[in-house]
Amino acid sequence: MEGDGIEVAKLGKKELKHCEDDVSHLALDIGGSLVKMVYFSSSSSSLGDDQKNGFLKDGVDASSTNFNSKVLSGMLHFLKFETSKINECIEFISSKRLQHYGDQDDDKDPASDKNVIKATGGGAFKFADLFKEKLGIVLDKVDEMSSLVAGANFLLKAVNREAFTYMDGQKDYVQIDHKDLYPYLLVNVGSGVSMIKVDGDNEYERVSGTSIGGGTFWGLGSLLTKCKSFDELLELSRQGNNRVIDMLVGDIYGGTDYSKVGLTSTTIASSFGKATSKDRDLEDYRAEDLARSLLRLISNNIGQIAYLNALQFGLKRILFGGFFIRGHEYTMDTISVAVHFWSKGDAKALFLRHEGFLGALGAFMNYEKNANTDDNQHFIEQSGIAKGSFCRDHDFESSMHSDVEDNGCIECRVQVS
Repeated sequence: MEGDGIEVAKLGKKELKHCEDDVSHLALDIGGSLVKMVYFSSSSSSLGDDQKNGFLKDGVDASSTNFNSKVLSGMLHFLKFETSKINECIEFISSKRLQHYGDQDDDKDPASDKNVIKATGGGAFKFADLFKEKLGIVLDKVDEMSSLVAGANFLLKAVNREAFTYMDGQKDYVQIDHKDLYPYLLVNVGSGVSMIKVDGDNEYERVSGTSIGGGTFWGLGSLLTKCKSFDELLELSRQGNNRVIDMLVGDIYGGTDYSKVGLTSTTIASSFGKATSKDRDLEDYRAEDLARSLLRLISNNIGQIAYLNALQFGLKRILFGGFFIRGHEYTMDTISVAVHFWSKGDAKALFLRHEGFLGALGAFMNYEKNANTDDNQHFIEQSGIAKGSFCRDHDFESSMHSDVEDNGCIECRVQVS
């Protein structure tokens, strides 16, 4: 799905076809590898002229809202494109006229008719001129770390069955008490990895990171296997056997455990450690095995570094997000086993269903922060969504995992002024 930006655009058409909607508030997260997009659509029949294009507020009962505010139902839509094919993203935005669903550039120039779209990620700087030239869009740049935290907090508070654990093939949803949400470690695995200690709604600190992330997997994987897309490489890894490539403890100890220090015979002692033979060239190794070993190497590394950071700050809750994971069972299992091993079972890895869209969601919610609203009007993540169910359509469901969708939507209720 990711390898073809045009296909993603077709999926978007199907979404809009399913919801006879009025669109508002497009937001983008333009990363090194992927462009993530979030926008809201509401039923046109539920809106009056004075409600259209209003700021998004809490999905709370009408009895608890401002008298002049109204609650309406709609969808938060999620789409992605490869950054290397950003022109296809621009074409999709243009075809749906999504560039008109931001803010008008009134503050900067009252006479301007340019639209301001919230955007985060390094690409918001890199491609600012391109979006202005092609779409007449001014990208209002939102801080990347604050967007990630805002997006994660929103999902954890508002969306039902968002967080889950996954280990040994067992997936269990976790209901987190909002009063006991903080502190936690947010590990965002994109092209690189950022590790953020979150202490509150607007309290966070980037405490660590690593350059070995999704971009490493895609880059090295492309060189080793000739795969042309991330998803192709990830799918290839499903068919592989990393033990052909990796050196295990059992390979060193004659098939036995090193029980004195707690290492089983199947523990990886050296990633790619068996690929040192002078008698074998790259072509002699199966691409599937190389992809599997590479995925294991990176996932293990991320899990270990994440736990060591959690240990340093006394955190038991570790949440993993970012499009590297994609609901891929082997990736989640490897990260979970790493956290479990290094913590001796004291900590668990938590994953998010909408893992890849944290930054885009955070940028989306930033529209409210610049609005002139009274103190009684609250932002969407503060009280949660009244209808937090996940909207699915098998025609545009990701082939990578049955529950996690790259392109989908959340059914929700929002308050507009």
